[in-house]
Amino acid sequence: MNALSLIAPLIFLSLGMAAAWAVQRKTGNSGWVDMAWSALTGLAAIIGLALSGMLTTGPGILAAVILALWAGRLAIHIGGRSRLSGEDPRYAALIEEWGDKAPQQLFKFLQIQAVVSFVLVISVLAAADGTVELTHFHIAALAIAVVAILGEALADRQLSEFRRENKSFKGICDVGLWRWSRHPNYFFEWLYWCAWPVMALSTGNPIALGASLLAPALMYYLLVHVSGIPPLEKHMLASRGERFRLYQSRVNAFFLGPPRPIQMKETAK
Repeated sequence: MNALSLIAPLIFLSLGMAAAWAVQRKTGNSGWVDMAWSALTGLAAIIGLALSGMLTTGPGILAAVILALWAGRLAIHIGGRSRLSGEDPRYAALIEEWGDKAPQQLFKFLQIQAVVSFVLVISVLAAADGTVELTHFHIAALAIAVVAILGEALADRQLSEFRRENKSFKGICDVGLWRWSRHPNYFFEWLYWCAWPVMALSTGNPIALGASLLAPALMYYLLVHVSGIPPLEKHMLASRGERFRLYQSRVNAFFLGPPRPIQMKETAK
């Protein structure tokens, strides 16, 4: 890594999220923000790899491929979803809470997201640095990333199909992976970022390993405790009520696991 490989991605992310803010203000659809975040994060990390000279090494090229697969898949999925649906309930709740200060607060919020992306970029660069040849750690990281990307894609597809088949019914998606986790897409998103510490083991550098661990630690905290599960489940409780509480009582929130037995008092959905 060098100074330019860090400064350029940070500036790119800040400007990109500013542009996403402008799109949200014009369209009123915050889904485009998450699409932009996914694409910008992947591109920023690839820019960092290029400016650090790592795209001339096997590990650097592998890192770029993993990033492109993740960012491309997620951005396309969110973009398609945003085109067909309305405002994201999480953003809608924030905008309502901010009131007249919503434009300024949203801009600050998206700049914070740019900083989050920058931390992820640092983790990627640390993981891909230090070696020029592929090792078994790189193969293991690739396997984890592929499983995570495919798992998240499957969870997204199952949810989309459930919504399409139940347009007039506010049911609870508990099919496929959604029977094993209330948020399997979030779980696999977190799992993807776990690939980078595994790759960092190839460097033999404890500092690089520590930096790479920032990605899964930060994503777990955000998804489980801040911007992922809490606001989404608050919305689901408000819109689904007791049915969602029953779902919460028998299905893990995050990690995959077999559903607990249905209580006798539960009624048919």
